[in-house]
Amino acid sequence: MSVLVFPDPQSVSDLGTYAVRAKSADESGAIRLHAAGTALAAYVAVLPGTGLMGEGAVIGLRVMALARPADVDVTVPLGAITDRTSRDPTAQTLAVPPTRVSVPWAALSPPRSGWERVGSVRSDEVVHAARQGIATIAQGSLEAAGGHAVTALRQRTWREPTTTTPPFPAGGAFAAYLLGFVPPGSEVTVFAHGRWTRLSSPVGHVLIR
Repeated sequence: MSVLVFPDPQSVSDLGTYAVRAKSADESGAIRLHAAGTALAAYVAVLPGTGLMGEGAVIGLRVMALARPADVDVTVPLGAITDRTSRDPTAQTLAVPPTRVSVPWAALSPPRSGWERVGSVRSDEVVHAARQGIATIAQGSLEAAGGHAVTALRQRTWREPTTTTPPFPAGGAFAAYLLGFVPPGSEVTVFAHGRWTRLSSPVGHVLIR
């Protein structure tokens, strides 16, 4: 069994909080843990996307430091992480859950380099765009007939560009807000690379397909 060793209990707690936030988007969702050396990249899908190319996928990414080098690349249930991180608030280690899951979004490979900076947006603008989309879906869900109509409404709403400068798919604002990536007073930098858009804040990144 692989064990991830963190610098302090707060780091383990932060990973648990991140997983809890991701579960609010998908209770049965998954998290990809990719550790190389002393860096852990934790990916979650806020919006999984559709089709073979994962169009519309919105993926959260947090990069965390490890106290000891590790070589891990697994996708596991979010619930397995939240169960472990909630057991002992003083723990500095996390046993990698043995259960593996297969989800299409985890196979998407965002570029590691070559990103072009497009501009930056204030965190309050990102929060406003997210809340606006949430309100639109809440109102539309009351009027929509059937689950398919609600699903179509969500996809349409989150793929619409924001009114910010620069604009980006509203689903990115939703993910940044949901995952706690937009602390008050911060800025979000927007990058582009081919079919991908990336929102980066001091807390984490959102990757939009």
